[in-house]
Amino acid sequence: MKQIILVTGGSRSGKSSYAEKLALSLSETPVYIATSRIWDEEFRRRVIRHQAARGKEWITIEEEKKLSRHQPEGRVVLIDCVTLWAANFFFDLQSDADKSLDALKAEFDKFTAPDATFIFVTNEIGMGGVSGNEVQRKFTDLQGWLNQYIAQQADQVVFMVSGIPVKIK
Repeated sequence: MKQIILVTGGSRSGKSSYAEKLALSLSETPVYIATSRIWDEEFRRRVIRHQAARGKEWITIEEEKKLSRHQPEGRVVLIDCVTLWAANFFFDLQSDADKSLDALKAEFDKFTAPDATFIFVTNEIGMGGVSGNEVQRKFTDLQGWLNQYIAQQADQVVFMVSGIPVKIK
């Protein structure tokens, strides 16, 4: 049975830890799809730290954009994270939020078509103030619209607050 779960919240709210525990409770060998690009040396160290923290039970796939290249049929798949995935499209499409959103929705729909359990981790970056930077405002809009789209498709939505999961849907 296909199931989509969205785990959202602010930075360092416990989203990834919660999602990883959830995935491990649903499967002995979940799939972890890491969507991040390595932007700089600090980020590389962060990725290495995350990789080391996951146990050998995880099947890890590094995939920046084309999630649908991978066959999740019958698996529990954790996608961490939507924000970085969206950023990859946004930067490749010259900060065009509309084109990025269209491409992301199409890829999301294609990827989530099979019968699998999908756990998406995302950030609520629009909960702070409005940026003075136009590109940041465009990305915040894109992220908010994409989160809404995924939440509409989701069977469950969990909002993380200070490490505490709050069921939204």
